[in-house]
Amino acid sequence: MRFAVLTIACVAALAAAPVHAQDSAASLRQDIQTLRQTLDQMEQRLQAIESGKPPPTQARIAAPVVPGTTDLRTTELPAAPPAPLTAQVPGMGQAILPQRDSVADPSTAASRPDSAAGPTDPELKGFFAIPNTDTLIRIGGYAKLDAIADARAAGDQEQFITSSIPVGSAHRDVDNFTLHAKQTRFSFEARRPTTHGNLRFYLENDFFGSSDSYQFRLRHAYGQLGNTYAGYGYSTFMDADSLPDTLDFAGPGGAGYLLVAGIHHSFAMGKGNTLTVAAEDPDTQLSNPAEGIMPVDQLPDVTVTARMERDWGHLQLGAVARSLGYDGDAGDGRRVAGGLQLSGSAALGEQDLLLFGMLGGKGLARYTADLTGSGMDAVVTADGRLQALSLYGGFVGYTHYWSPLWRSNLIYGQLTSGRNEALAADAFRQSRYGVFNLLWSPAPSWTMGMELLYGQLEQQSGQRGDTVRLQGSLQYNFIK
Repeated sequence: MRFAVLTIACVAALAAAPVHAQDSAASLRQDIQTLRQTLDQMEQRLQAIESGKPPPTQARIAAPVVPGTTDLRTTELPAAPPAPLTAQVPGMGQAILPQRDSVADPSTAASRPDSAAGPTDPELKGFFAIPNTDTLIRIGGYAKLDAIADARAAGDQEQFITSSIPVGSAHRDVDNFTLHAKQTRFSFEARRPTTHGNLRFYLENDFFGSSDSYQFRLRHAYGQLGNTYAGYGYSTFMDADSLPDTLDFAGPGGAGYLLVAGIHHSFAMGKGNTLTVAAEDPDTQLSNPAEGIMPVDQLPDVTVTARMERDWGHLQLGAVARSLGYDGDAGDGRRVAGGLQLSGSAALGEQDLLLFGMLGGKGLARYTADLTGSGMDAVVTADGRLQALSLYGGFVGYTHYWSPLWRSNLIYGQLTSGRNEALAADAFRQSRYGVFNLLWSPAPSWTMGMELLYGQLEQQSGQRGDTVRLQGSLQYNFIK
C-alpha cells in the first residue's frame, strides 16, 4: 500500500514536469506545496487503514492540471481495500482471575458483573460483528466422545454420580463398557453495548436430556443487561469458577451445582468485590412421600452471594434461604431451610491451582451435584411433621501443569446427610468421590485424556457399595 502511494505521487510529478519547466519559480513552489499536501493526506489515510480505524473522508486531490492529462481535482482515489475487522467485545476488560483450562468449561456460561470475561476465556475469542449493527455474536461448543469402563456397576453409565452406585444388588459385580457423546455441546452468544450497560444473551444445550437416547437438553437461556440477569442457568448459590477440571461430566458430589430459572442483580462493592441478590424457582423435594402427600412451593428461593476476586484467585460466600412445604390428606406443614457455601480458587505459583468448596445446612440437597432431584431436601414424619434434612460436604481439587500441553488434576469430595429415623434404610447417608487424570492439549481446540475415578456410597442402614471407573475422552472445541 505504501509503495502504491509513492508510485502515484511520482507519476503525477513526472507528468507535470515538462509544463512546469516553463513556469515561474513562484508557480513551481505552489505546485510543490500542493503535491506535499496531497502526500500528507494520503499518508494519513494509509496510517488510519493500517491501524484498523475508519479512514477519514476521501478528499479530492488538488493537483496541478496538465494539458492532455486527467484532472485529479475531479477524480477520487480508488477505495482502499477494507481493513480486517477486529471485534471489540463489550465488557471484555481485563480478566482478574488467573487463567485456567477446563474440559467442561462451566466458567464460560456463568453470569458475571457487567458480563465480563472469565478465567477460561479471558480474551472472549471468536466474536464477529453483524453488519450495520452494534451486535457481536459467537457460535461455540464442542464435540466430545467418552469411553467408559466400570469395574463394577456404577448406576449411571454416562456420568459418575456416586449417589446412584448400587448397594446390595445381585448384579453389582458385573463390569460394563459404554461409549457415548452426550456431553457434546452447542452454544450461541450475542453481546452489544447499550446506554444501560452491556447486554448479553446466552444459549447453551447438550444431549443429556434422556438416559436412553440423545435428547437435546437446555442448559442455559438467559439475558443480562448490565448487572441484572433473568432466565435459566446456573444458580447464584453455586460457584462455576471453583469447579475442578474433570473428564467426568458430573464432577464431585459435594459441589454446589444447580441449573434453575431465576433473576438476580449484582452490586459493585469496590474493585473485584460484588454482592449478588437472587430469587430463584423453588422446588421442595421430599423423600418417599406417602400417598396423598404432595410438595408445595409458596415462595421463591432467595440467595445472597458475596464475592472477592484478586489476581491470585477468588473467594465466594453464598447463602440460600428456602421455604419448604407439603400438603396432605391429614394436614400440611411448612419449614424454613437453607445453608451456606464457601468456595474459591488460588494460584500456587505459575503451574499449580487449588480449587475448593464447602457447604452445609438443612434442605440443601437440591443445590448439590450428587443429590439434586433425589428427594433429600426434607421428609414427612409419621406424626405429620416436616423435617428439613441436614447435609454437609465439600471438595478440594489440585491442578498441576506439567507443560503448556500437559496437565493433571487430583480431586477428592465427600457429601454427608444426617441420620434420620423417618428415612428409608436404603436412603442416602454419605458419598465419597476421588479422581486423578492426565490431560493433553496439543492444540487449543483439541483435548484428550484419561481419568481414573473412585466412588463409594453409604446408605442410612450402614450398607456400602463402591466402584472404580476408567474414562478416556477426546474433545474438539469449535472455538478456543
